[in-house]
Amino acid sequence: MVKKYFILFFIFISFFNHFQIYGQVGDTLKLDIKETEKRFIDNNLQLIAGRYNIDIAGAEVITSKLFPNPDFNYTNGIAAKTDPGSNLNAYAERTFGISQLIQTAGKRNKNIKLANLGVEQSKHQFFDLLRTLKFSLRSDFYNLYYQQQSARVYNKEISSLARLLDTFRIQSKKGNIAEKEVIRIQSQLYSLQGEYNDLFTNIDSLQKELKIFLRLPGQTYVVPQVSTIAPRIKTSQVPYVQLLDSALVNRQDLMLSKSMIEYSKVNLKLQKALAVPDVSLSVNYDRLGGFGTDFFGAGIDINLPFFSRNQGEIKKADLSLKQNQVLLDDLLNRIENDVASGYQASLRIEKIADGIDPEFNTNFNRMINAVFENYQKRNISLLEFLDFYDSYKNNTLQINNIMLNRVLSFEQLNYLTGTSFFN
Repeated sequence: MVKKYFILFFIFISFFNHFQIYGQVGDTLKLDIKETEKRFIDNNLQLIAGRYNIDIAGAEVITSKLFPNPDFNYTNGIAAKTDPGSNLNAYAERTFGISQLIQTAGKRNKNIKLANLGVEQSKHQFFDLLRTLKFSLRSDFYNLYYQQQSARVYNKEISSLARLLDTFRIQSKKGNIAEKEVIRIQSQLYSLQGEYNDLFTNIDSLQKELKIFLRLPGQTYVVPQVSTIAPRIKTSQVPYVQLLDSALVNRQDLMLSKSMIEYSKVNLKLQKALAVPDVSLSVNYDRLGGFGTDFFGAGIDINLPFFSRNQGEIKKADLSLKQNQVLLDDLLNRIENDVASGYQASLRIEKIADGIDPEFNTNFNRMINAVFENYQKRNISLLEFLDFYDSYKNNTLQINNIMLNRVLSFEQLNYLTGTSFFN
């Protein structure tokens, strides 16, 4: 009976080596990384909302180009004290006036330039949002892929141990197997099920994030498809200086920071221009003026800058310019250090990944078959058998983790440099 059990157990192991269970519900959607990015670009609500900011800033340019509207006034008399016998009355008195504000010191052009800089900043913000969301999307995609690969390992071991436990219980009742072996397998099974549940908690979280990114129905189950995880170029093949130069040229947040300095400079000029009074020109008509009938007049209105010359706003604009310069220097420093740190981390994980024997899984599968035979012959104990089988799980999970960290290090460098070196 014991020999028969080992034959059945070996069949179960072989069968579940080719069987994959994810435990998903709803429709399964298989996507590779290109399909995922396309769906993301077309459907992500944050990107759609971000695009509107560019149009909103563009509308501000239209507003800045418009001239001030002229002012018109009209007065009709309703009551007046007149000389006795006069044939005039209050209703005969009418006055008209029209005035036009003339902006001085180039205020209109400066406002137009600020509005155009606002459009530029909105574009930088949008593409920086795209860079950030794309990094999160791709990281979640590969994280989910390797989590699901790890779920296969748990599926195989849990399914095998569950069947082994059933067989051992039968054999224990017949007196062929000690009860302590049944308890040992049962304990191992419960431990695996707990780990498996934790793993699927992470998978569920990644599923939720991906479905939000792609605007998919809640019942969809995403299965990432990865044909190869080898990049077209290795980190060690790209000099650090090249990565840093790329970041300094392509980072949208850096472009935004530089644009903010230019915006502050123009705003400082505008605030100084606002200290120069605008001029309002007017033309007036008075039908029954004090000087005579049908009186026409022209006038000019100008503010006298005796007290307020926009001193406070000028100082604020100057301080804002200095502040933005400091923020730019800080961002440059952080970019340099982030790229250097990400580059070193990628080199380390690349070295570890390159040291993994590609035949490891094949050799390990062959060894575990030998362990089955030795356990069948009672050359090793149940504890040794389970420990070796558990080490297979741990090593496979560790390899998955190393390969995931390698891919994520590439994604991190792409994100830090604003490029696609390692796609």
